[in-house]
Amino acid sequence: MPPILNYAIHLFLAALLLVMFFAIYTRITPYNEVLLIRQGNPAASLSLSGALIGFSMTIASSLIHTANYQQFFLWAFGAMAVQILAYFATSQMLKMSRDHIENGNTAYGGLLGAISLSIGAINAACIS
Repeated sequence: MPPILNYAIHLFLAALLLVMFFAIYTRITPYNEVLLIRQGNPAASLSLSGALIGFSMTIASSLIHTANYQQFFLWAFGAMAVQILAYFATSQMLKMSRDHIENGNTAYGGLLGAISLSIGAINAACIS
């Protein structure tokens, strides 16, 4: 396969996975991150940004450590499942996340974002 085609396939799959993660993550949370961010809510921005960056780290690791786009897609898709499960576990342990995020509690949003980044880093390392 020509290198440019290989690049295009990997780029397309990475973008698709990121869009899928965004769509799934914003649907499973009990608040509307996009609306809250449009209203200037920093807690929602911190939380969602951490989740996206954390998942992006797993995409990057999958790209680096897999031999072909099929393996990449499978590893990255599995990493997406781990990130989503980590959100559910975190939201169960930290009660009332909806109120904190909707009220703009930046400390809480930062904590949720940092947890997502941490899970993403561990997830990315496990792929390697």
